[in-house]
Order: sequence, then C-alpha cells, then structure tokens
Amino acid sequence: MTITIDCRMLNSSGIGVYLRGCLPHFLKTDNIFFLLGDSKQLHTYISKNTKILNCKINPFSIKELFFFPASVLKQINKSDIYYSPFFNIPRGIKTCVYTTIHDIIFPDIPELLSKIGLKIRMWFLRRSYKISKKIFTVSNFSKSRIEHHLGTLTPVIVTYSAISQMYLDFRAGVCNVQKKDTIIFIGNIKKHKGLNCLLDAFILAGNEGLSHKLVIVGSKENFRTSDTGIIKKIDSIGEDAVSFTGFISNEDLLHNLSTASLLVQPSLYEGFCLPPLEAMVLGTASLISDIPVLKEIYSSFPVTFFKSGDSIDLKNKLIEMLLIKKTKPPVLPDDLLLKYTFDKTVSIILKELK
Repeated sequence: MTITIDCRMLNSSGIGVYLRGCLPHFLKTDNIFFLLGDSKQLHTYISKNTKILNCKINPFSIKELFFFPASVLKQINKSDIYYSPFFNIPRGIKTCVYTTIHDIIFPDIPELLSKIGLKIRMWFLRRSYKISKKIFTVSNFSKSRIEHHLGTLTPVIVTYSAISQMYLDFRAGVCNVQKKDTIIFIGNIKKHKGLNCLLDAFILAGNEGLSHKLVIVGSKENFRTSDTGIIKKIDSIGEDAVSFTGFISNEDLLHNLSTASLLVQPSLYEGFCLPPLEAMVLGTASLISDIPVLKEIYSSFPVTFFKSGDSIDLKNKLIEMLLIKKTKPPVLPDDLLLKYTFDKTVSIILKELK
C-alpha cells in the first residue's frame, strides 16, 4: 500500500507525541509512505520507503479548506490511503480517508468554547466523521462519546495511546533515584484538568501537616492569561509551597517526574491520559480521579483513585499516601509496562487499513 500520513502537527504537544510515537512503527513496514508536512521537520524520517510532501499550510485553516496546493493534492491522490492523526482533512482529497479522533470533549463540556467556537469544532468533527472510511480513537470511553455525538454509521476502532520511548529508555537509570518531597501536576488551566480541585485539597492537606511542595509543569504566564482566579489562589498559597517549572526540556521533565513523590491527575475529562503511565514507568506513584476513562485505562495498574472533583477525598488520599503510609515507588511488571505500546497501536491501524 501507499499511505499518506499527515505530519503537519508533528511538533505539537498532544497530537505530536502520538504521531512521533507511531511513525517509526509505520515506517518499518514494507508499505510506501508519503509524509505530508514541513520537510525540515521530517528529514529524520527519510528512508527508502518514504517521500516527503512539503507543505506548511496550517491545519484547520482557510487555506487547508479552500486553497490547498493542487500539486500536493495530486501526489496525495496517487496514494491508496490518506491517514490523519487528527480530525482535520484538506479539501480535494479523493483517496480513502482514515482519521484518529482522540476525544470529543467540546460537545461534552461546551463551556470550554464560545458558541461559535463550538459550532466550528463540531463542523470539523462531523466533516471528518462523514469523509472517513473508519475512525480510530484512543479508548472505549472516547468511542462511546464519538458514537453518541456523531453516530454509528462510520466504524470507530479503539487503538489505545501509548508511552513514548524516551520514558522506557530513561527508566533504566531511575532504580535508585532519590525522591523529593514534591507532588507533580502535568496539565493546563482548563476546567477539565481539575487543577482547582487539587489546589483546594493541597491547601487543606497543608493545614493538616503536609509539607510537600506542589510542582506545576508549565509556565505561570500561560496560566495567568487563562484563569486569574486560579492564579490568585496559587499566589495566596505562596511560592514556597507551589512552583511552576516554566518551559522545560524532555530531560528536565523526566527528572522532575522521576524524583517526585507523587503525581496527581485530578482530571474531570480525558480521552486517554498519559501522565499516570509516564509517572509509573519512572517509579512515581499516581493518585488519579475515578472518571470512567481513567478506570478503563488504569484499573489493572498500581494507582490510587479518589472521587472525581472531591477535594476532601483528594486531601485525605494525599495525607494517607504521603504522611501515613508513605507509599513506596511502584514497580511495573512487564505485562503492564508493555500493555500500551505504539507498536500495538500501529498494528491495529494497519490491519484496519488493509
């Protein structure tokens, strides 16, 4: 088969991680691949079975819908399949289209967008659903929500997300890591990430003797422009208790995550959610909300669940894990370590493409 893969989001945060994880496993097969995207970003993927289709047009743009280069479309339409790791599809593609929809959060939590923003997102989602021969997604929860909002006419196939290779490579050196009295949060300010609940629980736990520091991965300035209420709450706690990492390299992220005593994932909504898996691979315990998707993904893992959105229950679990029991770093057996891999993900996708 000749497969075009849309790689224009290669360096984005979420979709980029997924794409960078999948690409090596696609390219080791005997198929021919057209890689659509910035040739400078894709040069490391050049091989005997790849061809780069240089294109810098942004996803979800007017140009993508109405002014996509005819020369590029001509090359795409020579392939047997067009695969996008997201739900954006350039107009003019005539070959078979397959897409991955990671979640469908916006119709589930419409207050995250303006009314016009929600309408635009839903237009793209419905268009992707209508054009795609099959839809891939990263959990049974996401599959159920896609079918709820978009219908059941287009097959939806679950291909779980997976741990990036850099975490597996790094874990060999963290066997005897010195743990710090830190709690780490990896996410953003958006309501569904649950940071407000974590902050309330953290304050309550501090009043009961918890002296650990909360480390938020990200830049305070990015948070400041999103929600001044949360920033005021953080400022009231004080820099000695809560700190931001700012932009950090992969190496610094791995260090912060492996040396933390605990990762807290207070999410109210996710499509898959990788941080708990990343933390456990690096020997850091995870305290996560009991939302359906996290129950689905992590029920067989050595995690601790707390009642979603309940700051009192979260506070109690923080005290129990860090002060009373002093939870030991988890050690994942091979069956859990390899439960979610991009090799498995790509194998399912390729099977469906054939």
